[in-house]
Amino acid sequence: MSEAVAAGGAPAHRAGVAPGSATKYVFIDSPELTAADLALRAYEIAPGVQIKETCFGLMINGPEDEVERLVAGIRELDPDRIFVKDRGFPPGDERRCRANLGGARPGFYGHENEMRLVRYISSGLRALRDPKKADLLRAKPKENDEPLSVERLSAIIEES
Repeated sequence: MSEAVAAGGAPAHRAGVAPGSATKYVFIDSPELTAADLALRAYEIAPGVQIKETCFGLMINGPEDEVERLVAGIRELDPDRIFVKDRGFPPGDERRCRANLGGARPGFYGHENEMRLVRYISSGLRALRDPKKADLLRAKPKENDEPLSVERLSAIIEES
């Protein structure tokens, strides 16, 4: 323990994380791209950045400027379906790695829940870019707001 930490001060940087480095999650929910596609493109953009393919996309770690450049490059592939989130620990960190803790990594269930929502966010982002198409997708207004009578229901059944 450093003297600053022992005296109640904050450490100069997080344990296991080099100053100036960043770790980010890249989530993908695209019918056209897989995590493997993203990983290949990521290696082309920033070969010096640590890239780990996951079930939901990528985890990337490296110098902050390189990570930001990489994120910008891969988001160009499908900007409405690729989402980025900061992570506080680098890949393999003993405090968070499920190889050491067993079971699902803390926070995985949060990612799982978020992934259920991103398709709605993606749809909204696409609708903002093409509002006329979004208007076409709206539900057709009902012609008659009155409830269906028993007689009309019987007639429909007999017709079919």
